[in-house]
Amino acid sequence: MGTFIVHGGKPLKGEITPQGAKNEALQVICAILLTSEKVIIRNIPDISDVNMLIELISCMGVRVNRESESVASFEAVNVDLDYLQTSAFRAQSSSLRGSIMIVGPLLARFGKAFIPKPGGDKIGRRRVDTHFTGFQKLGAHFEFDSSDPFFKVEAPCLTGTYMHLDEASVTGTANIIMAAVLAKGRTTIYNAACEPYIQQLCRMLVSMGAKIEGIGSNLLYIDGVKALSGCTHTILPDMIEIGSFIGMAAITESEITIKNTSFDNLGIIPDSFRRLGINLERRGDDIFIPAQKHYEIETFIDGSIMTISDAIWPGLTPDLLSVLLVTATQAKGAVLIHQKMFESRLFFVDKLIDMGAQIILCDPHRATVIGQDKMIRLKGTVMVSPDIRAGVALLIAALSADGKSVIHNIEQIDRGYQDIDKRLNALGADIQRVP
Repeated sequence: MGTFIVHGGKPLKGEITPQGAKNEALQVICAILLTSEKVIIRNIPDISDVNMLIELISCMGVRVNRESESVASFEAVNVDLDYLQTSAFRAQSSSLRGSIMIVGPLLARFGKAFIPKPGGDKIGRRRVDTHFTGFQKLGAHFEFDSSDPFFKVEAPCLTGTYMHLDEASVTGTANIIMAAVLAKGRTTIYNAACEPYIQQLCRMLVSMGAKIEGIGSNLLYIDGVKALSGCTHTILPDMIEIGSFIGMAAITESEITIKNTSFDNLGIIPDSFRRLGINLERRGDDIFIPAQKHYEIETFIDGSIMTISDAIWPGLTPDLLSVLLVTATQAKGAVLIHQKMFESRLFFVDKLIDMGAQIILCDPHRATVIGQDKMIRLKGTVMVSPDIRAGVALLIAALSADGKSVIHNIEQIDRGYQDIDKRLNALGADIQRVP
């Protein structure tokens, strides 16, 4: 289990460029299974979750050629479906939640797919019913034995239909879209997720020959085609990493420029940080955050306490609530953080309380943060990273804290953030990685 040793309290300064978006990468890499032609993907983040998925599809017979650190070509000419029945496949795919998205492409192209119950962050219930209900509506037969957590779907032919998703699941929407692009006839998906990741997936599929209308909305129309061709696709910068850098700059009193942010795809994220009193300025496609000694949380017009909560896009992504919570601990004022989607994601606040933060955990979904206006600074401590987003939030807390902090289980952070220690050390941080 790897460890970060962080000596905090150091202001950072300089420019940093966000990596490619992790969540988009997992989707578009699965989409290469829809065609036998070459697909080139650019701006791939070099992180463990993405690398594990690339290794998985490589073991399935996909030819992968790393053209550079961030560019790879994929050719799914001879996909070995028998590999899906092996113990090696079970071990690989069960440790990576993103592996669930190979099911839609395999079902569409080959008529069958298998997947064990996926793993990933332990942040609460993350059901996959939406995926398989969507496949069934397209005509697939679904089998699941609770005594052996292994999913199986088969369909000699998928047929387009109307479906109203029970939840706007991002991965569920992606999986159903990838199945529907090769189905016969028209598929209508209502209550579809419409995050930038989904928009990018749809644009990639259209460039491969798919017919999709309504991109960017929650109502999609997909007219199935017989086959898809190859393409070249560039992944957006990671909006979660961009938000993490905004919060980090504020809490550490740092002057930072975040380069090439694809600002128009950030949605409500910049304004959510502004509600905490953080100054940030758009400069072309960059974001400049000046060094701030103090930042004050807004209140609502009637004077009531500010509430920041997650919501389906174009609402605030739940992946940034951990960072917003940490950033608020050193603001002036109070805020209620309401994590609606996952009931275990706020449990990391006990570590922040140990560092001196004033936080009341109201219930598994809500925490009230009483900002200390940097009058009482966080102090270094020893902690364990529980998941990707809480892990980077704890790293941000450690960077702002007085003294030394030790963060164990940093493999969780590495799953979503590329060379984060090296990139932050280049700005003046003091982070030591210990194997």
